[in-house]
Amino acid sequence: MKKHFTLLTFFMLLTVFALQAQDKVISGKIVDTSGETMPGVTIIQKGTANGTASDIDGKYSLSVPDGATLVFSFIGYSSIEKTVGSASVIDITMQIDESELDEVVVIGYGSQKKSDLTGAVGSASGEKLQERPTSSLPQALSGKIAGANVSQNSGKPGGKTQIRIRGNTSVSLDNSPLYVVDGVILVSTSLSDNSSPIDYINSNDIQSVEVLKDASATAIYGSRGANGVVLVTTKRGSTSGVKIGYDSYYGVGKIAKKVGVLNSEEFLMIEDVAYQNAEKYDAVGWANGKYTDPALKRTNPLLFDANGNPLYDTDWQDEVTQSAFSQNHQLSFTGGSEAGSFGAFLGYTGEEGIMKESSLDRYSARFVFDTSYKKWFKVGGSLGYNQQNERLIHDSWVGRNMIEAIPIIPVKYDDGSWASNLDYPGMEGGPNPVQVGQEYLKYLKTNTVLGNVFVNFTLAEGLEMRSSVGVNYIHQKTQEYAGRTLNFIGTPTNGYAQIFTNEFFSWQFENYLTYNKTFNDIHSFTGLLGISWQQTDRSNYNVRVNNFSDDFFSFNNLAAGSVPVAPTSSASVEGINSYFGRINYGLKDKYLMTVTGRIDGSSKFGENNRYAFFPSAALAWKVSEEGFLAGSSLISNLKVRSSYGETGNSGIPAYGALAGLSSAYSYVYGGSVVKGIGKGSLANPELKWERTKQIDAGFELGFFNQRISLEADVYLKETTDMLLNAPVPLSSGYATVFRNIGSMENKGIELSLNTVNIENDDFSWETTFNISMNKNEVTALSGGSDIFSGNTIIREGEPVGSFWGWQHLGTWGSDEADEAAVYNWLPGDIKLRDVNEDGSINDADKVIIGNGMPKGYGSFINSINYKNFEFSLDLQFTYGNDVMYLTTRPQENRQGIANSLSTVLDAWTLDNQDTEIAQWRPVSAGYDNRDTDHMIQDGSFIRGRNMLLAYNFSSDLLDKIHLQRLRVYTSLQNFFLITKYQGYDPEAQTSNTPFGQGEVNFQQYPRPKVIMVGLNVSF
Repeated sequence: MKKHFTLLTFFMLLTVFALQAQDKVISGKIVDTSGETMPGVTIIQKGTANGTASDIDGKYSLSVPDGATLVFSFIGYSSIEKTVGSASVIDITMQIDESELDEVVVIGYGSQKKSDLTGAVGSASGEKLQERPTSSLPQALSGKIAGANVSQNSGKPGGKTQIRIRGNTSVSLDNSPLYVVDGVILVSTSLSDNSSPIDYINSNDIQSVEVLKDASATAIYGSRGANGVVLVTTKRGSTSGVKIGYDSYYGVGKIAKKVGVLNSEEFLMIEDVAYQNAEKYDAVGWANGKYTDPALKRTNPLLFDANGNPLYDTDWQDEVTQSAFSQNHQLSFTGGSEAGSFGAFLGYTGEEGIMKESSLDRYSARFVFDTSYKKWFKVGGSLGYNQQNERLIHDSWVGRNMIEAIPIIPVKYDDGSWASNLDYPGMEGGPNPVQVGQEYLKYLKTNTVLGNVFVNFTLAEGLEMRSSVGVNYIHQKTQEYAGRTLNFIGTPTNGYAQIFTNEFFSWQFENYLTYNKTFNDIHSFTGLLGISWQQTDRSNYNVRVNNFSDDFFSFNNLAAGSVPVAPTSSASVEGINSYFGRINYGLKDKYLMTVTGRIDGSSKFGENNRYAFFPSAALAWKVSEEGFLAGSSLISNLKVRSSYGETGNSGIPAYGALAGLSSAYSYVYGGSVVKGIGKGSLANPELKWERTKQIDAGFELGFFNQRISLEADVYLKETTDMLLNAPVPLSSGYATVFRNIGSMENKGIELSLNTVNIENDDFSWETTFNISMNKNEVTALSGGSDIFSGNTIIREGEPVGSFWGWQHLGTWGSDEADEAAVYNWLPGDIKLRDVNEDGSINDADKVIIGNGMPKGYGSFINSINYKNFEFSLDLQFTYGNDVMYLTTRPQENRQGIANSLSTVLDAWTLDNQDTEIAQWRPVSAGYDNRDTDHMIQDGSFIRGRNMLLAYNFSSDLLDKIHLQRLRVYTSLQNFFLITKYQGYDPEAQTSNTPFGQGEVNFQQYPRPKVIMVGLNVSF
């Protein structure tokens, strides 16, 4: 072995000497297209670390072997490769790299160079989206595009999200954008558990996402473009042979923040003091012996020692939550050539929730193909299937009682039996949250199919026809069982089981012609003309049975329940027929124009208002292409653009304009109660399309060969004829009717800044910053009457999502006893503003007390590369939004029957009268439980959204082990949160109302802090 090693060393030395003997010195000068010398250009011998850089005069010198390849590179310029031949002098002229501006982005029914866009379009590549590993596409999109506000409203597995593009456009049922995946329009509906069809798209399958924001970009989708359009392009097959890829990550999540609650000592102390205060607030009840000294009931040996001290101090947030494990595995097989390609993609995602017993498992498969049978005939398509199985917890009771469960009881006693608030006399008796997690069974199974097939014909030079058929199928089944011993849940019915299904099937058939032509080298023309049909069928049914003698069967045998509940079901069909066209014209590649029009006809409206036309126009000027800026070393790109257009919204249920029948009628016939059918809803034959007009002006500016690039937009959106299921006088016999109720406007500013701070051969640092600001106002309502939705109000001159309640002025002081008596209050009671000064506090004193919509939001992202290492830091911020923390009402005003927030420790006393918390007293002695601005908290925050460190193994190693790529990384998500908000997370919401952003009640699912390790391999 030693002999062999010596010979090997000898031959290696000979080889090195031989190579050195063949080295030669190459020198030269580097200039740009204007002839200016370029210092700092990197010159590297390809495949080695041997290199240098040009000096201040653009000159360089490097010793390399014969036949070596030199690579010349500089930020903002295209790299140049030169093979060393007999010449010893190689001069180079560097060309500006237009690749960023020439990047092709997807637009509706086509694609376009980024530099030729006339509308406001944001784009994010799949590679950028995967820098933050997530289980859903909306989460990955968060913060990537200015103007797209992505809020993660829950920390549950798969975390439900809400996307708003340039604010709320409508007061109808939905303000979500239109989602289009590979040309297929997804079912536009809210699904079970408040999910959306986009939640079931595998984020690892994404090639790119484009967000169409202004009317010029969205008008091609007409009646469905008012809330913006999200175009998703998925990965296709390979045109350069077979490739195999494997990506995976493993993660552990923990609760990021705990809410302050009382411990056992504090809970019992407050109970004692509250009892002592009972005489002050209920003198009659006190005199009649209504109240009992709490010390007399602390005799249960399971809970107290012989001296009445508690045996337990349970932290219910610790007991309900856990360290949650997650994993993700993605496998891809692609292959083919220029004549045809294919791809198969398989995926699995498994997530445990940080709240015990919640979980998610998703299985996905997708197949794609593209084939050119002839030069004039192409066929392609894709078929994707997802199955997602979720174990859901009872959000309201688990989330509520991990705060309200009293700390003096354990999870279980020594004999294994469940403990309960009921074990301590006088408590409200909410269920044990750990028991609810285990024994309340709720499973949601979702199956989705998304597929399309297209054929593309070249009819003549520049003229193509494309026909495509797409389908989107969603089937959801929810199975639920609440056992007989689950307090407040199953006990009222002695157990219940129910099964609920949702089924949606949507198909579309589209045909369109595209014509591209350049005339005289200065006129470019692209014309589009098409027709589209789409139909969506929906159905659901629900069956429920109460009164079980045993919990064994749960929802698997409904016959085990003896009291059936009348089943419910529904079905509907809606369709849309569209005609659309678009013209793109360019003069000298400097002056650009886009004109778009679409006619939509919807079955939701009456015959007189069924069709509507949605036009748009946009202009752009590439100022940097003019002679006075061409070749500028300062400004590398300058484009100004403006647009105007109209889009629509038909976000009402099918048959919304028609009168409906209802089976909710009963009458007596022959001595028996018989089901009847009658008119169930009012018709509105005048119901018409909701329309949104939008003006946009923007510019794109690049400096120093795009080392600094800035994009800005200002916009004004006006929505008229807003659709709403609005209240009508009850004298009509009905409560609501769909009608056009008024107008609303959004105006805002969007800024995106990207800088390449440092870039050389070993080190690069890039920063991206974006901020979006939006102001919303309801400008008119029919008749001017306010409309109420949950805890919010819709009022002329105010933004939607405005919270409605009383103004909280603190508490009454001892020196204000006489004034407090006017309102039947005492010192220590809360103090509310008498707005109309009539000596009474009632609904006439309610005012707008806050708004859940942010004034601004954005991201600050830094990406650093050092040799083979990658580091990124992603920060998210939001400001100007309020949170209506409804939890404070029951959890600050219920001393003596449940646990409370620790904020009650600042309650009113004789020595602490400058406070907002009322003096402690038993609940039966009276608290004021009105919704006040004491519940309003500042929801502004700065979040550490993602921090990632990755290592890419070198090409030398990869060649030896026959891999194309090997990358390992670790990621820390939601790793810090700076906010004044006292709850779990200011971004979350629990309301299902259209404008419930910022409303937080009991059932908030905390958002976890997650650490991940991952692997990317391809070969």
